[in-house]
Amino acid sequence: MTSIQANPGLRLSREELRQAVLHPAPRVAVFDCDGTLWSGDAGLGFMTWSMEAGLLSRDASDWIDARHRLYRQGEVSEETICGEMVQVYAGLREEELRRAAARYFAAHVEAQIFPEMQTLVDELRAAGADIRAVSSTANWVIEEGMRRFGIGAECVLAAQVRVQDGLITSDLIAVPTDEGKVEALRRAGILAPEAVFGNSIHDAAMLAMAARPFPVNPTPALLEIAAQRNWAVYYPAAVLADHSK
Repeated sequence: MTSIQANPGLRLSREELRQAVLHPAPRVAVFDCDGTLWSGDAGLGFMTWSMEAGLLSRDASDWIDARHRLYRQGEVSEETICGEMVQVYAGLREEELRRAAARYFAAHVEAQIFPEMQTLVDELRAAGADIRAVSSTANWVIEEGMRRFGIGAECVLAAQVRVQDGLITSDLIAVPTDEGKVEALRRAGILAPEAVFGNSIHDAAMLAMAARPFPVNPTPALLEIAAQRNWAVYYPAAVLADHSK
């Protein structure tokens, strides 16, 4: 409640956001996913669901659970834990992981998609924008989620490991978080996106790249940065409804 009430003069309504984004329509629009396009942390959710569903062995579950506890205590970095939450699936078949990600997203995340953000992505697609999704969550989950937005896997930059002969390895390809999100975009040839959307401090560097940065559902840390940089923020209707209860 406190964070939403802060800086009320810099809050955009749904129509103000739409106008700010679409007039003029950007050539390139970049979206974080968890907390920005849908509520919650799909990366953590998928990890927990994987353990409960028996997808991970007891040893793997115990290891990643212990590592995540250390992360919450500040003893493991954001980049490290996001990489390990993908590496933990080493040895499994990627086809199995993709089926699992599809089941998980349909059951636990799809209903949490912010309707106005889905509409905005649809309008950007109709306007011809090149849309990219950048996330530190496992690519299997993000690619499945972005299918709901009509965005193909080739436009997803997410935490990823190499797959060899259909088997997942522990060889990290990328973990886009913090400055790593900027680096991932640059590797994709995107140096100055017109519009960027993100919700956390781990999106701050990516937001700073944009001609038009849009903090959506910002965490307190990102809200503070937004206030310092005079970035207008947007809260989806579902978030406002939750905070009004």
